[in-house]
Amino acid sequence: MRWSLFCIVTIAMILISLFEWPKLKQKPKRDKAVFIMLLLTGWVLSMFDLPNTPGPTSIFKIVFKPLRGLIE
Repeated sequence: MRWSLFCIVTIAMILISLFEWPKLKQKPKRDKAVFIMLLLTGWVLSMFDLPNTPGPTSIFKIVFKPLRGLIE
């Protein structure tokens, strides 16, 4: 986990909520809930080290490598 990236995302999240919340005061509760959920989802995803996780092709290679002899 990169703490600098996490701190930057946290600061950005706070700034976004400070600028956007006054505009959302007139909106229904559902819009406010979606706004909060999207911010929290981005914040939680910033905690993970997603750029260093293997992609789908790497996972397929790991899963199907034992079956290579049967396919060829």
